[in-house]
Amino acid sequence: MTAAAPYDALTPDTVLDAIEAAGYATDGRLLALPSYENRVYQVGIEDGTPLVAKFYRPARWSDAAIAEEHAFALELAAAELPVVAPLVIDGATLLVHGGFRYALYPRRGGRAPELESADHLAWMGRLLARLHAVGARARFRARGAIDADTFVREGARAVLASGLLPDNLEERYRARTAAIADLVEQRFASVAPAVLRLHGDCHGGNVLWTDGGPHFVDLDDARTGPAVQDLWMLAPSPRALDALLEGYAEFRDFDPRELDLVEPLRLMRQIHWGGWVAARWHDPAFPRGFPQVGEPRWWEQHLNDLAEAILQLQDA
Repeated sequence: MTAAAPYDALTPDTVLDAIEAAGYATDGRLLALPSYENRVYQVGIEDGTPLVAKFYRPARWSDAAIAEEHAFALELAAAELPVVAPLVIDGATLLVHGGFRYALYPRRGGRAPELESADHLAWMGRLLARLHAVGARARFRARGAIDADTFVREGARAVLASGLLPDNLEERYRARTAAIADLVEQRFASVAPAVLRLHGDCHGGNVLWTDGGPHFVDLDDARTGPAVQDLWMLAPSPRALDALLEGYAEFRDFDPRELDLVEPLRLMRQIHWGGWVAARWHDPAFPRGFPQVGEPRWWEQHLNDLAEAILQLQDA
């Protein structure tokens, strides 16, 4: 395994051997599931229900940070929240085989939530309020926070180090991301939100709906942050956000001042996404999946978007 190709050594045989090492007899069936950050597979089990195996991207999270993700998922499941939590195998949830860290999960199907449905949104709001009530019981120590340093400054450093940004745009990018980091920090300071453990990446793709209702998947981006982070990503419109908050209020108070963080959080995610792709450009899946990021015109538009965002933050 080399740094230039982090998953080259993760062959189908390695995946199946890892499942066997965890005590399961596989039937040889292996289906790659959509995932850029990690490698995720549905694995057939002899005389049993298939499992989902998640192989963590090398060097992204520490063992302690992954342990916090797993512990949070198990804590949520123990509170009877519909969260797909990792299986505990011989007292452990984080396993190692062939140099890769991985976890096993029960397979849970479902369809995308209807994010224009007021009933579905209110249901999701109630579940998020309960999730946040559990999240507020303790703090993450190893997983970091949703803040300007992590989502803006670190993202910008990854872009500047990647070689993807055209030379003639570098100074403008550096100046605009620095200005945005300062403005975001000012907005957070003015709102002073309470922070708690969050799902962190609670968009529609990380919620699956069945006839029995929704369940959350993929806590890989769980971090500490304001409650509104888990709400705005599910809301395609202001009306949808109102429906989410209506359900949320049935189980937990929401500080309305946090609504002033929605646009900064959206902008932080945009910058973080650029840094995320840039930092992983050596992984062949990323140039194939996001070819536009390798083109100067994409960065020019990105810089224009950042300039508009600065004006909006300043006006607000």
